[in-house]
Amino acid sequence: MVKIPYLIAEIGINHNGDLQIAKKLIDAAFACSWDCVKFQKRFPDICVPESIKYEKRDTPWGRLTYLEYRKKMEFGKEEYDYINNYCKEKPIDWTASVWDLESLEFIMQYPVPFIKIPSALITDLTLVKEAAKTGKPVYLSTGMSTMDEVIQAVEILEKYAKKYILLHTNSSYPSPYNEINLKIIRTLQGYFGCEVGYSGHEEGLEPTVAAVVYGATVIERHITIDHNLWGSGHKASLEPHAMFMLKNRIKDVCEALGNGVKTVTKSELEIKRRLRRI
Repeated sequence: MVKIPYLIAEIGINHNGDLQIAKKLIDAAFACSWDCVKFQKRFPDICVPESIKYEKRDTPWGRLTYLEYRKKMEFGKEEYDYINNYCKEKPIDWTASVWDLESLEFIMQYPVPFIKIPSALITDLTLVKEAAKTGKPVYLSTGMSTMDEVIQAVEILEKYAKKYILLHTNSSYPSPYNEINLKIIRTLQGYFGCEVGYSGHEEGLEPTVAAVVYGATVIERHITIDHNLWGSGHKASLEPHAMFMLKNRIKDVCEALGNGVKTVTKSELEIKRRLRRI
């Protein structure tokens, strides 16, 4: 039986700045036997582009600038201290994507199992290098990237990281099926000779299950408690019942993949006795 991939439930900012929603999402991931929950950590003053900081938008807190909105969505030390203890009690792993050097330093306060570099930051080679130098495994998403950009990042990981895993992804929300291109998983495996996972942003489950057939050793999907919550990330996320379904389908396909050795199986022996003449 092929080993079931490491399953990451991407909470991201689907908690909408509410610790109680975050707790419910952690509970859902634990109840569905996923391995890890992942958040996104930013210092908005640093990582929000200047060109959009003061654009106005409607939010649950009223009409705010984009910078004000991003600050409302961020968890600080008090919330992450709580998340760290809450996940430890379950137990379930937790970590975060880091969007700037200060966020990397912040997350390194905690015993996270790995550091995630999101697709948006794959070309921030300083951040990639500093994440690699922490000694933590680095999971690097490769959406919105050319092969040359991936190669540049991997050269740094090869030099400084003890371990790294690439995650194939299409960064559109939701991802059109005709752009997902799962065969890239094998392209990355062949070129870099490393573990490759899949971070899915599609509506539905089929591409994620197929990614396992292509050898993805890590699966990441965004999760939500309700598709109808405010925010752009909820529509392409999995509700708890879909998380449960996906875990079971992945388990089934891993069992069905087998070991590749051609034999007469146990269930075939009696059929063989009754049907084969020669």
